Amino acid sequence: MSRQYLNVPFAQKDAAKSLGARFDGAVKRWYVDEGRDLAVFAQWLPTPVEAPSSLSPSSTDLALPLSEGALALPRAKGIPLSGLLNGVASAVAQAFSKGVWTLVEVVEARVRGHVYLELSERDGNGQPVAKARAMIWSATAVRILPEFEKATGAVIGAGIKLLVLARPVFHAQYGFSLEIDAIDPEYTLGDLEARKREIRERLQREGVFEHNRRQEPPWDYRCVLVVAPEDAAGLGDFRKESERLERFGACRFVYAHSRFQGEGAAREIVSAMVRALEAFPKGAPPDAIALIRGGGAVNDLAWLNDYDLARFICDQDIPVLTGIGHERDNTLPDEVAHQRFDTPSKVIAGIEHQILQRTREAGIAAEAVFTAAGRLTQRVRAEVDRSEAQVRTDAQIHLSRARHGSTQAMGQVEVASMRQVHEAAARSLARWNEAQGAARWHLAAARQQVPALLHDVHARAQASVAEARGGSDLALHAVVDRGRAATRAASQATEDRLQRLAERAQGSLQAARSQAEALMREVTGQGPEKTLARGFAIVRTPEGKPVTDQGQARALPALEIQFRDGVVPTRPDDRNRKE
Repeated sequence: MSRQYLNVPFAQKDAAKSLGARFDGAVKRWYVDEGRDLAVFAQWLPTPVEAPSSLSPSSTDLALPLSEGALALPRAKGIPLSGLLNGVASAVAQAFSKGVWTLVEVVEARVRGHVYLELSERDGNGQPVAKARAMIWSATAVRILPEFEKATGAVIGAGIKLLVLARPVFHAQYGFSLEIDAIDPEYTLGDLEARKREIRERLQREGVFEHNRRQEPPWDYRCVLVVAPEDAAGLGDFRKESERLERFGACRFVYAHSRFQGEGAAREIVSAMVRALEAFPKGAPPDAIALIRGGGAVNDLAWLNDYDLARFICDQDIPVLTGIGHERDNTLPDEVAHQRFDTPSKVIAGIEHQILQRTREAGIAAEAVFTAAGRLTQRVRAEVDRSEAQVRTDAQIHLSRARHGSTQAMGQVEVASMRQVHEAAARSLARWNEAQGAARWHLAAARQQVPALLHDVHARAQASVAEARGGSDLALHAVVDRGRAATRAASQATEDRLQRLAERAQGSLQAARSQAEALMREVTGQGPEKTLARGFAIVRTPEGKPVTDQGQARALPALEIQFRDGVVPTRPDDRNRKE
């Protein structure tokens, strides 16, 4: 049904509504259906214009209608901008009364009751060739978005590609935009799967798709490199168990953080793993790399379907464990990794299970070792007991034989000892007799030699005394001569010292005399004339005796005062009267 759009100001909307006008939310304008009497709406009708023949509508379905209120060139001075844009709006509304299925890529999405989108189309080089704004009205969003999210597991967000039923809308004030009435989930699923399939086939052609999956699993976990978003909830679940393993010294965990969604997230994950692996000592890499994130929408996980990230995992000689999504989620890193787990919690559970399994195996082996050692100990103990019994038996036999042999030997020793004692006694008696005979002979010889030796000693002593007396006389004369020489030398030295002392005393006396004479000359030169010339005066009695005391001066009847140039007589009583 055809519509006649009106130019109703906001303040008059109630009046237009009361007359039967209806509001078109798509173009944000009031209208009346065809067949209504337009006379009552005359104040809101667009200004009628005519189109020149040069601008006749084309034959295409998208031609702008030139009916009343449609776009046309002015006959005289032109039309208002609102009239032009309202005509465009009417043309767009009539041309696209129904939506068109359109392929778009979401650049940005904002949910504020209504869903506001920034859409684009890119060429093969990733350059944008078209852009548009779009919105999903809240009433439509509550109807189509839950179905889309349930079917795809994805949410509307940046980077996702959609097939939408879009209706173009033009508004004089807000410009061009698209209103989305429906979304085809099959296209989004197909696009995501197509991207994964393309990367998977490339890795298979390069022959590396199975490389990490074929690595030998770690026999035990002693050190694990964990790569995860810093604030991920899954990381918190992982660390609850990993910190317990670290606390008991079962395994050490090294953490590296990176974004897991958004443009460039895959490159950041690769860079984080490279930096972390370079920090390990050369020749001592971790036992495994755990790539964990936790659950998320399918399009959030789609950022991980990246060739560079998948190739990096494939090239690793260290087993890579993934716990990126939920059980229903699947990404390329899950496919190429050595072992895939559904969640981060299951990754740490798998690591803990391996550690526990090795611990149980070690316990079983230790038990087997202890059991074998016990049996071996019992056998050795039995053999030791048998050996000990045999040794005791043999020892008793040898001891009996030794006792018997000892008894015989003791008898033989006693007989031999008695024989040797008798022989020694005989030899000792003979030697005693020989010693007594020799001693008597030496004593007799000594008695004969003593008088001759005494005489010889007496003669030698007298000769020594005489020789000593002669030596003493010579020594005495030498001492006396030396004493006299020393006395003469001391006397001479004393006389020399007395002579030098007399000379020094005479010099000192002469110097003192010269100094005294100089002082006398100086004193003589310092007579009263020089003192009087400096302003002093001498008080004398009339007899010429100096007066040095005030009381003596008051007692004298007359005084003379000598100045530099003469004497002035004075009387003490005259001075008193003046006072």
